Amino acid sequence: MSKVVTLNEFIHDRQADFPFATGELSQLLSDIGVASKVINKEINKAGLVDILGAFGNTNVQGEEQQKLDVYADNQFIDAFRNGGEVCAIASEENDDYLPFDNEGSRDAKYVVTFDPLDGSSNIDVNVSVGTIFSIYRRISTEGSGKIEDFLQKGTEQIAAGYVIYGSSTMLVYTTGKGVNGFTLDPGIGEYCLSHPDMKAPDDGRLYSFNEGNYNTFSGGLQKYCDWVKEEDPSTGRPYSARYIASMVADIHRNLIKGGVFCYPATSGSPDGKLRLLYECNPMAFIVEQAGGIATTGYERIMEIQPTTLHQRVPALMGSKNMVGKVLEMIEKYG
Repeated sequence: MSKVVTLNEFIHDRQADFPFATGELSQLLSDIGVASKVINKEINKAGLVDILGAFGNTNVQGEEQQKLDVYADNQFIDAFRNGGEVCAIASEENDDYLPFDNEGSRDAKYVVTFDPLDGSSNIDVNVSVGTIFSIYRRISTEGSGKIEDFLQKGTEQIAAGYVIYGSSTMLVYTTGKGVNGFTLDPGIGEYCLSHPDMKAPDDGRLYSFNEGNYNTFSGGLQKYCDWVKEEDPSTGRPYSARYIASMVADIHRNLIKGGVFCYPATSGSPDGKLRLLYECNPMAFIVEQAGGIATTGYERIMEIQPTTLHQRVPALMGSKNMVGKVLEMIEKYG
């Protein structure tokens, strides 16, 4: 690319993608970009200030909240409340959805679900973490958002994305018209288009499974884990295991290099562990828009009807042919 295109310029140029909006969605995406820059700054200096480690509380999932989790959550909540485009939010860190009663937000058109800091257990060891977000048009007609605004199928998302805070910081998003990635240039403080029209390779040689849970996997997943280790030059096996324990980082790598990510149901987590609304649905939207497949192993993730805010589901996502092979094993061996 001969010309540097910033995130705000790109969003403005793509305003025609939002025929039902008059700038609100564009501004909302810009607000997310600004909040992520603030969080990125804190992550980069986390080792120098008293912001690492546990906050002392657990969230609704029963997971210990990290200090940066709480900081990131507050940054996004403030950005959404002050922006005026969102009437309510739902976050991994909060038990219930949060309506905004301030003037300007009360009658806003959108709701947002988000995981402010995915993979936060990696914070203390300097491994990549991320933010995941999903945007829906509200369906309620009065008040500051209702529970039904959030319990929509993933097919109703109008935009979704993630930010990965790593060796470089990237924001990747889709509005249903392909996937585009922007890398933060610290010199000018702007996200610049670096990965236009991202496409996941149909095949790859990377698999992202937590094989420490192998004995609790279904028969089909165990067979797949055995199959990828066999030597077969015609298929490039054995494959390479790459598991970071940060959904954003694992899926981001697989989108670029080709791979399959799986966090299945296990005997200890029969419904899976990842949350449908603010992890699986937005990542599924991105993966599908990039040409991949996102499923529970038995049904398309984005067609699941949510019943609760913090609902968990199994997740199997990635390159089309690689996911297809896992599904073949599941169908054959259960």
